[in-house]
Amino acid sequence: MIQNNTFFRSNKKFQDAIKILDEGLTYADPQIGLSRYFSKNKIKTTKSTINLKEFENVYLVAIGKAADSMAKFVASQIVLKSGIVVLPSDYKPIFTTKKIRFFRSGHPLPNLQSLRAGKYIQKFVDSTTKNDFIIFLISGGGSSLVTIPYGITLEEKICVNHELIHCGAKINEISCVRKHISDIKGGKLIQRMQSSGISFILSDVISDDLSSISSGITYADKTTFSDALKIIKKYKIEKKISRNVISTLKSGINGKIPETPKKPKLTNIIIGNNKRSLDKMVKKAENLGYSVHVMSGLNSNVKLTARNIAKKLKVTKKSCIVFGGETTVNVVGTGKGGRNQELVLRLSKELKNYPCVISSIGTDGIDGNTKVAGAIVSNVNMPSFENYLKNNDSFNFFKKFGGLIQTGPTHTNVNDIGLIIKQTL
Repeated sequence: MIQNNTFFRSNKKFQDAIKILDEGLTYADPQIGLSRYFSKNKIKTTKSTINLKEFENVYLVAIGKAADSMAKFVASQIVLKSGIVVLPSDYKPIFTTKKIRFFRSGHPLPNLQSLRAGKYIQKFVDSTTKNDFIIFLISGGGSSLVTIPYGITLEEKICVNHELIHCGAKINEISCVRKHISDIKGGKLIQRMQSSGISFILSDVISDDLSSISSGITYADKTTFSDALKIIKKYKIEKKISRNVISTLKSGINGKIPETPKKPKLTNIIIGNNKRSLDKMVKKAENLGYSVHVMSGLNSNVKLTARNIAKKLKVTKKSCIVFGGETTVNVVGTGKGGRNQELVLRLSKELKNYPCVISSIGTDGIDGNTKVAGAIVSNVNMPSFENYLKNNDSFNFFKKFGGLIQTGPTHTNVNDIGLIIKQTL
């Protein structure tokens, strides 16, 4: 899946790193996870078997970066009446059918098409009856791909999203705020649904918290309006966003707006996550002759994450570290880059006296405000990169000196994966 892997053939450690990363990407494919549940117009879970022939109409609603790949598999297994797929605007659908309407919306920030998709889906779900069955397919990115702002305008919603993404807030914190200024997230989409249904979810959240993945669009929400306001104050963005946002949250705190649903209305099943990809990477690395230490669930600021990974590499006797998660970056510069490219540079800095090959990529194929997945580098005799770091300009460093990893949109998303392989000089 890594398109420019021929660039790295001159170095065996680079070749091995690419093979290990590719293994992680392969098992991020949601179709592998979905195949365990579908068989000849039936859905088999650990608790029951659902015969879809018993329903008058079976519908599909797929939202997220993996929406088309998930929908393609499900459509091949069952008889659908119709469906809806919502993808990022820069994704080209991997299949088309007259039965499914495709939307291509804004990501990482919502846009007018996100609003249109949100309203269309809400109206569609509300129109179903008890004789119908809806299969929801949810993956990362859904928070911006579908939106119905509550108490604020679309422009105000976009501003809040922008500030939360750039202030270093964690995904669960961003999700909390989004749910409380939305009329569709946090389980609100299915509140009035009359039909039966089930939701299959590809997790892009470290804890696999169902209420945070795509802002819990088919689940329930344990957070409150008060939590959302505290997050805005924590990151000191009150003065950077509209007063209407604060007013809406305060109205909720005062009981003037109903809280998000607190109990799930349908079954939600996770079919893939970061851990599964890391497990496969470990096996691949071991097959290539490496001893492996795993660091999973990484979700701190990129500086702290680099420090912690480097600290472990300096003391472990293992020849390889495989890691995964999703760091945050406090953007202060005006450069071009992403958390994976920046992590590679910061690890290179922390490990300057420890020769190794370092790589990190986003499994969705898009890192930050670039069109590459991440980067790979040998930290031996590296050019100076301190100014690139100060300007959050990691992309232009790797563009100039080499090391960018290109996959194109992968139509999946289970956070970030990476590794370090020790070198002997």
